Amino acid sequence: MTVKSMSAAKAPPSCPGSRRAGDRIARRSGDPHSESGFTLIEMLVALAIFSLAALALLRLGGATATTSARIQDQAIAQMVARNVAVEALTDPEPPPFGRLAGEAINAGRRWLWTRTTARSPEARVQQIEIRVTSAEGGPGQATLTIFRRAAQ
Repeated sequence: MTVKSMSAAKAPPSCPGSRRAGDRIARRSGDPHSESGFTLIEMLVALAIFSLAALALLRLGGATATTSARIQDQAIAQMVARNVAVEALTDPEPPPFGRLAGEAINAGRRWLWTRTTARSPEARVQQIEIRVTSAEGGPGQATLTIFRRAAQ
């Protein structure tokens, strides 16, 4: 009959001299099978996720630039429409009924405008609709409707 030494016997896991505690020490000391870090697959997956996020941000930046240019064109068209409206409102004589077309240069660009004057439901008031479009084409356009007292 052989006698096992106390160190070779399986001790409960809570004992410091147990085999499990020794395994943890062995892992920390450089066991090649237990080194921590990322595998190649994990790195490739992380890189793929990062590249998808970067592409989404690039597309968002392009869409923002396009929208900004369109809004700028619309703002300039609205300025042209307001300028035509101010001319119609400040003229001592009300504009004649019908359609009038013209051209304006604003922000270094040519803008085409049309002013349509008609009677409103109230006989003493004129309805004036102003439409502005870019002469070169594009998204810049505006429509403005104003009212003015008609000639008596």
